[in-house]
Amino acid sequence: MESTRGIEIMTKPRVEMLSPEAAREAANAHGVHEAVVELNVFRTLFHRPDTAKAISDLLFSLLFKAELDSRLREFVIMRIGWVTGCDYEWTQHWPIAQKMYGCESEELLAVRDWRAADCFGEKEQAVLAATDELLETRNLGDENWARCEAALGRDACVDLVAAVGTWSLISTLARGLRIPLEEGVASWPPDDRPSPAE
Repeated sequence: MESTRGIEIMTKPRVEMLSPEAAREAANAHGVHEAVVELNVFRTLFHRPDTAKAISDLLFSLLFKAELDSRLREFVIMRIGWVTGCDYEWTQHWPIAQKMYGCESEELLAVRDWRAADCFGEKEQAVLAATDELLETRNLGDENWARCEAALGRDACVDLVAAVGTWSLISTLARGLRIPLEEGVASWPPDDRPSPAE
């Protein structure tokens, strides 16, 4: 490990990634969507292809078939990346949230200290409060559930809890396996400010 600005940076992956070619073969053999093949997290997970398939299916369900609004989901993911100190998660979703789901960079930066931000309405605040409670307690109390249900509806709340659990899993995998950022990708965009949790 090397130290930068007093932050320990884990530089060596715990599991060697498959080559892009081997990852593509594993994806094809196990019916994993082509879109994830070159991501370092999946090039690592393809050592356990059934696990990679299950996680890919879960991600695609929550990304493309969920009732939870996509912008809200991206705020959730960015908040999880920030709170858990997951550079990989934050860095992956920084461009995705903006290019695919219309999030503004100022909004994404604001999730770092969302309670002090003035750019979030009731829905965003409800979702971020629920995210924080789930991350802190692994439970969601009646007050935050009711607030989210009033703002989003029941089915979107189910997706919200599932999203927090799923992207918390991705954070755990990325940090626990020390999955590196993709080559040429800058850490903690846009200002290289690491999470206090890192």
